[in-house]
Amino acid sequence: MIRLFKVKEKQRELAENANGGAPAKKQSPGELRLHKDISELNLPKSCAITFPNRKDNLMNFEVSIRPDEGYYFGGTFLFSFQVSPIYPHEAPKVKCKTKVYHPNIDLEGNVCLNILREDWKPVLNINTVIYGLYHLFTEPNYEDPLYHEAAAVLRDNPKMFESNVRRAMSGGYVGQNFFARCI
Repeated sequence: MIRLFKVKEKQRELAENANGGAPAKKQSPGELRLHKDISELNLPKSCAITFPNRKDNLMNFEVSIRPDEGYYFGGTFLFSFQVSPIYPHEAPKVKCKTKVYHPNIDLEGNVCLNILREDWKPVLNINTVIYGLYHLFTEPNYEDPLYHEAAAVLRDNPKMFESNVRRAMSGGYVGQNFFARCI
C-alpha cells in the first residue's frame, strides 16, 4: 500500500514537471480550514480584512475595525492575525497594532478575549474572533482586564472613561502610567 502512494506521488511530480510548472506546495490542514473560513466570512460593514503579504500567505492577515457605536465610535483599530498550521486546534494569535486606551487591550497590543485563550474550540472560526473583537469595542469588559487602570476607570467612572478614550483617540495621553508606557 505504501508503494502505491509513492508511485502516485511520483506520477504527480512528473506530470507537474512535464507541464513546466513548479511542484504545487501541499497545503496544511490549517491552511485548508482557514481558506474555508475566509471564503465564508460574513463581516459587519465596519470590519475589513486585508492581506499585506498578498493572498499567497493566508496565514498572516490584518483586520480593521471601525466601531459604529459606543466609546470607540469613529476610531479605526488594526489587528494582526497569525494563524498556526494546526489551526483550528490552536487559536489564532491576535495583536492590536493601534495604540488604544482599553481595559481588554494592553499597550503592547495583547488582547484579552476568552475565545482566544481558554474558551477556544476547533468549531470556532475567524468570523467568530472578528465579531468578538468588535464586541470588545462596543462593550468593553472591566471584569477581565489586561489594562487594569482603564478597567478601574470604566468601572468607577464611565464618564471619565469616555473622556479618556476620546483624549487617547485624538492623540492625547491619559494618566501618568498610560503616558509613561507610550513613550
